[in-house]
Amino acid sequence: MSWSDKRRHWRARMSRVNWYLWSGAGFLFFIVASFVFGGYQLHKFLNDASTLPIEAVAIKGERAYTTDKDIQVALQDLMQRSFFSADITLVQQALEDLPWVYRASVRREWPAKLRVYLQEQQPAAHWNGDSWLNVHGEVFEAPSHPELEHLPQLSGPDDMGLEVLTVYAQINSLLKINGFTLASLYLTPRHAWHATLGNGIVLDLGREDKIARIQRFITVYPVLAKQEKSVARVDLRYDTGLAVGWGDAQTREPIINDQKPR
Repeated sequence: MSWSDKRRHWRARMSRVNWYLWSGAGFLFFIVASFVFGGYQLHKFLNDASTLPIEAVAIKGERAYTTDKDIQVALQDLMQRSFFSADITLVQQALEDLPWVYRASVRREWPAKLRVYLQEQQPAAHWNGDSWLNVHGEVFEAPSHPELEHLPQLSGPDDMGLEVLTVYAQINSLLKINGFTLASLYLTPRHAWHATLGNGIVLDLGREDKIARIQRFITVYPVLAKQEKSVARVDLRYDTGLAVGWGDAQTREPIINDQKPR
């Protein structure tokens, strides 16, 4: 085939090409490529911390134990992100991981601020020696604070925190109106209760009728207080009586005690 024949053959093929279709496809490809490139540039811009940095974090909510420094340290890595790329969920989680923070909510505020609302733990008692119990009966870990040393000492299984706190409130209320204070309350793994009063007297309450047994102690205490020996422990695990441990000797003497302890 000569060159002239090849040119005629090529021209014939090209004349059959739908140029409108190809030009339309080319234009569509250009538009799609422009959107992809524009999206990439926009994504790069929005995620550039130097272009849209987080300039401020506004903290609201009453705080007694969480300092600005604590918050700054918790967020220092997350604050390296841009205003739009900062993960609000991670910011919230980092704040809630602070020992004295109970709840945290975070939202963006245009143009370059994060607004945070913190709710701190409300400690109600010491728990099992080195932990805390909040007002909802939930156990949490946090450093000690001298101003909280007056809180009662409560102990028991971690899943029984709310019950121990509730029983403490009931017993303490009854004791308080009768001139006593409740310093600590312990629930054993077998669900037996032991209370220690502010004057050091230990009350063995057993598993049943806790409030009735406290009332029995209140009734009989004036008689015990008249004795020459000091009261160290009172076993109230009886239906109609009690047993008393006296002073340093810890001798136990039954009083109106005609049944086995329960």
